[in-house]
Amino acid sequence: MEAYLDNSATTKITDKVRNIMEKALWEDYGNPSSMHMMGVIAERYMKDAASNIADCLKILPKEIIFTSGGTESNNLALIGYALANHRRGKHIITSSIEHPSVHEPLLFLSENGFDLEFAPVDSTGRVIKDKLYEAINDDTLMVSLMYVNNEIGAVQDIEEIAKEIKSIKKDIVLHVDGVQAFGKYRIYPKRLGIDLLSISGHKIHGPKGIGALYVGDHIRLKPITFGGGHQKGLRSGTENVPAIAGLGQAVLELYEDFDDKIQKMYELKQYFIREISKLEGVTINGLPVETTKEFEMEYIKMTAPHIISVSLEGIRSEVLLHALEERGIYISAGSACSSNNPAPSATLSAIGMPKELMDSTIRISLSDINTKEEIDYALEQIGDIVPYLRKFIRK
Repeated sequence: MEAYLDNSATTKITDKVRNIMEKALWEDYGNPSSMHMMGVIAERYMKDAASNIADCLKILPKEIIFTSGGTESNNLALIGYALANHRRGKHIITSSIEHPSVHEPLLFLSENGFDLEFAPVDSTGRVIKDKLYEAINDDTLMVSLMYVNNEIGAVQDIEEIAKEIKSIKKDIVLHVDGVQAFGKYRIYPKRLGIDLLSISGHKIHGPKGIGALYVGDHIRLKPITFGGGHQKGLRSGTENVPAIAGLGQAVLELYEDFDDKIQKMYELKQYFIREISKLEGVTINGLPVETTKEFEMEYIKMTAPHIISVSLEGIRSEVLLHALEERGIYISAGSACSSNNPAPSATLSAIGMPKELMDSTIRISLSDINTKEEIDYALEQIGDIVPYLRKFIRK
């Protein structure tokens, strides 16, 4: 049996996504900038995808810029906005648990004259709001926060934060990394007070190498990629039409039976947490402090439906990952991006995790196509492997 439980790293594309991508690759292969009919057909894929995303977010299609994924969307939002508006302020606030594709562009800006400040988080990964609000000053240009943390599933109260920061300083711009939230929450940027929103295709059963950035029509960006002036001059380069078509189809399917999909993931998450907690030396990360051993659903739902972070005392996550892989179970050690970096996880450090548990933390991430049978199989194998590995722990 196989159990793919690494959906926050990437998801399997749907059949309809594959079909429309094949058609765009093989039959409708024109360049969308060409003026002949093949170009018009290719451009139609882009317009349809933008319309699908716009309908989902309740925005205008013209407010969508296609990118190569969440990383480029974050870079364009942060660097593009800072460079275009530096005369309005040079102070940028973010949290201490952001994805590297936010953290690194902000470090680049700090090296080039911008003042970067980090708001702390509590033990569950939620931003300490008072500290965030206190950090705002007359020079604050922008706040950047992730909606859902990719390692522990912490969810920020974006609507409340947006309302408060803009009451403190009216012209603050809020960028939200929505990569792990899109498809798990109903996100309406204009209603929530989001000015820039990054999304990615391969987290929602779409293809890799494609994403989008919502740019509110009141926002001015400078491009960070130069060339032929594609996409209103904000993102030059011939568009990846097959991937854009796949993203558009994935978004079209995203909110079909949405409530049922989310409830299913929450139930699988609750079940997994309850069962794995029966093992010795297990810590579930990111849950509210009010949670008891019963793991009531009201507290589970304070976190994202699809991400489970578990620390298994004395077991190196990399060892467990490969042991499970041999049995057809696929998980992450922390997160796919942080796994490429030997430095300690910024998220796990920020929530105050003891150092001895950092190398013992795994991430299980679900999608709506996972089944209880897969969860049972994973639990059975973890229950078999963990006691065996603990026999080799040095006393």
